[in-house]
Amino acid sequence: MTGQLNIALFCHSLVSDWNHGNAHFLRGLMRELVRMGHRVRSYEELGSWSLTNLMQNEGDRAVEAVNCFRSSYPELDVRFYKSSNEKFSRFLEDELRGVDLVLLHEWNEPHVVNNVLELKKKLGFAALFHDSHHRAYTRAGEILKFHLHLLDGVLAFGEAIRRIYADGFGVARVWTFHEAADTSHFRPLNLAHDIDVAWIGNWGDEERTAELEEFLIFPAAQLRGCKVAAHGVRYPAEAVTRLQNAGIEYRGYLPNLCSPEVYSRSHLSIHVPRRQYANGLSGIPTIRVFEALACGVPLVCSPWTDEEALFHPGEDYVVVKDGKQMKAQLQDLLRDEKARRHIGEHGMRTVRQRHTCAHRAEQLISIFEELAA
Repeated sequence: MTGQLNIALFCHSLVSDWNHGNAHFLRGLMRELVRMGHRVRSYEELGSWSLTNLMQNEGDRAVEAVNCFRSSYPELDVRFYKSSNEKFSRFLEDELRGVDLVLLHEWNEPHVVNNVLELKKKLGFAALFHDSHHRAYTRAGEILKFHLHLLDGVLAFGEAIRRIYADGFGVARVWTFHEAADTSHFRPLNLAHDIDVAWIGNWGDEERTAELEEFLIFPAAQLRGCKVAAHGVRYPAEAVTRLQNAGIEYRGYLPNLCSPEVYSRSHLSIHVPRRQYANGLSGIPTIRVFEALACGVPLVCSPWTDEEALFHPGEDYVVVKDGKQMKAQLQDLLRDEKARRHIGEHGMRTVRQRHTCAHRAEQLISIFEELAA
């Protein structure tokens, strides 16, 4: 069994979750590694896109979100750098001396990742690339800017992405490494319900505009008298107007650590994956699925297929095929407390049994042991 490891994570941001869903999993993964007795440090660039947008767009809420992160994860050692600094290479060498394993999340700038990989042979650490996005499928050229041949392997957050790296990019060692829930924070809270249906998700990039129209806006407009609340960022004025016209209350940015409160105050939650995860990458659940199920809220999803058998569709959550079926399913579940309780409890059990950040931390250490052997 591996003793204490020195682990370094390079990621876009742990401090900010603004339009950055990966923050949830990365925070939880790092915490569980610390709890296992490993020494963990995280590195993010000063002026990161997510943190910059958080501070510029959210005012006092931004300060509250950062303070909440700091108080919730006191064990996380986050260090900042500026890659344009002429001393950046020296900074990397000093920080990575004595490190056993470096994790390189795919939302880093390529030159940062490649600078780290240039030190691998000299300093003797293992390096794993962590991909939790659809770019390998939709914009492969961006991934090929990373020096994949210098890696010890890739952690892909779904089997479809794993196959792209193994068969398309020729990476020798690739593991399927799903996201998971940080159940130390994402759990049911004993709160009164004052929301009928909750949607938590960003608009962004026209990757699910039609889907949100069909599976969120249309059903909400039909369910007059129900309290429907939407949280997220990057909603253009036109989108906010469409929500409001359908009777949906748009509440803007929701710090990720506040999501359990919203889920726990809601009778139901909706999940509408971006279209990439409903077609070519079908089978990859995004972090919102893990979040909602961990909080015990019944989840109703627009079409996606659990090809990797992570969950129990129909028991952990419900899938509908179109907007009309979404409306009918929401209506039926809002009337049936027993069914809601069964779905919520079943999904929560599945997450706790198989899909927590502690499970993934154990998997990561076993992968390192495989490399070391």
